[in-house]
Amino acid sequence: METNEQDTYLQIGEKIKQFREDNSLTLQDMANRTGLSTAVLSQIENHLISPPLGTLIRLTQALNLRPGHFFDEHPDMPFTIVRKAERRPVSRFASKRGIQYGYSYESLGHDMKDRHMEPFLVTLEPATLASPKPASHDGEEFLFVLEGEMEVTLGEHSDVLQPGDAIYYDSNIPHLVQCKGEEKTLILAVIYSS
Repeated sequence: METNEQDTYLQIGEKIKQFREDNSLTLQDMANRTGLSTAVLSQIENHLISPPLGTLIRLTQALNLRPGHFFDEHPDMPFTIVRKAERRPVSRFASKRGIQYGYSYESLGHDMKDRHMEPFLVTLEPATLASPKPASHDGEEFLFVLEGEMEVTLGEHSDVLQPGDAIYYDSNIPHLVQCKGEEKTLILAVIYSS
């Protein structure tokens, strides 16, 4: 079944809100657990912004959920095959006006039970949002550049990766990954969370 980006994004916001309500948590409770502001959480739940990967990881870790909890439909198999048309795409927009943060991502491992790794196909685009900020969360990340050029900043270190280059790092380090230049960049990202 083909899923469009807006539908998948809406499901994530709805799942976050549903989880919060099912567990009798207020927005302030969620803010206290995640370190995110109530305004950001409300915007995610009400589809005004879409959550970046780092924010999703922080949410699931703070709520003692698996990293891919909000992507799953039926996580009951010890394996998963995700066909191209079954990917769960999510675009990162700063608002309904469509200001781009600089990437979109597709879940490649949804519905496998008890997983600790989250594989994503990530498309980096030249950002229209000025000065994106580095983020951090518990775990590790592995990135492999498939097409284009990617600039990565880890703490004080910055580097440019080309197709075939890879980087593996502790995601507790404040990090920022973005497109280098005016062409889109395609990467495979695997996020590990214990």
